[in-house]
Amino acid sequence: MSVSVNSRRSRLRSALAALLTVLVLVPTAVLFLRVLNENTSQRDETELKQKGIEYLAELAPLVSALAESQSSALQGVTAEPASLTAAVARVQGVDEKLGDELDSTSRWSGLKEKIGRLPGVAGDSEQIYEAHVEVGDLALELYNEVRQNSLLNQDSQSDIWFLQETVTVNMPEAVTNVSRMGDLANMVAAAKDRERGALQVEFGAAVMAVEDSVAELTDNLQAAAEDTGSSTLASNTVNNLDAFRRGVEAANRGANPGGTPDVSILVTAQSTLTTALKALSTVLLKEMSTLLDERIDELDYRRIEALALLAAAVALIVFAAVWTRGRAVKAFRDSDGEAGRDVSVRNDSQATSATPNTYGGGPYDTAPGFGDNPNYGSGAGRERSGALR
Repeated sequence: MSVSVNSRRSRLRSALAALLTVLVLVPTAVLFLRVLNENTSQRDETELKQKGIEYLAELAPLVSALAESQSSALQGVTAEPASLTAAVARVQGVDEKLGDELDSTSRWSGLKEKIGRLPGVAGDSEQIYEAHVEVGDLALELYNEVRQNSLLNQDSQSDIWFLQETVTVNMPEAVTNVSRMGDLANMVAAAKDRERGALQVEFGAAVMAVEDSVAELTDNLQAAAEDTGSSTLASNTVNNLDAFRRGVEAANRGANPGGTPDVSILVTAQSTLTTALKALSTVLLKEMSTLLDERIDELDYRRIEALALLAAAVALIVFAAVWTRGRAVKAFRDSDGEAGRDVSVRNDSQATSATPNTYGGGPYDTAPGFGDNPNYGSGAGRERSGALR
């Protein structure tokens, strides 16, 4: 039984090539899957935040409409304002589209039910005011629900975080507090002496809440503008922020803390504030959406880059495996064309048949040439001595 040494080497090289291919390919595939999973997770999270922005865009008109509804109800108008009807319909539409993903449907349904009951609220001005305050607080909670469930409040990018804080907390609170401040000012002026004290406390708290909301809003917008990659954020924000602040200042003048409120100034300020809120909210939400779009583009680029690197790695591994296999096959064929080194083992019978005329088992131990020697007696050999005859 004969085995070629070159054949053994060829098989060993093939086995090593296959083993190395597996050892390189498996870690590469695992690393790629981790990168792909992380990329997919970040992309899904970014898309969820974009849906949150889409929902928030419909909430700003609702807050303004609720403020208008509160003021008109305190003036004796029981019918729901057209602006509130339209705002409710728009929020209902966006909730039907995104409510399941943002888990906002339950809270919106409760708020919608409360809004529907507002025209039927009866009683004095304080009871009407408290009913609207409850609805306004629910609207602010819906803002918070959307920003939390869309993960906007967990964004690690500085400018996006400050913008979402402005849009979802500072702006709706400012508009709500300005509305309450103006309405409380009118209620204080019309209240009887025994009721005025408690209303004045509420009015003072509303004035302070307005100042705090506007200050925080300004600070957050400033922080966003100072740490952003957007080239349009600062320029788009300045004019709209100034208009918003002018509306708040006008409302403060109309409320006239410590004096008699000016209803005409308050009505104008409310209209100015509503317009400024819509414009500022639109600008800030658009800036946030643009920043998130850029993040999606970057994630897409990273995914394509990872796929390209994986394809290159697999191609190199396949090439190396094929090349190594080719060399092994060539070496095997070359070994078949050569005699090679015989490392066979022979048994005793094979050795005897191969060398019939041996003595002692060695090829040089030739048996003596007498007796059965065919050359004996032919003259070719040597005669025995006379003593042996």
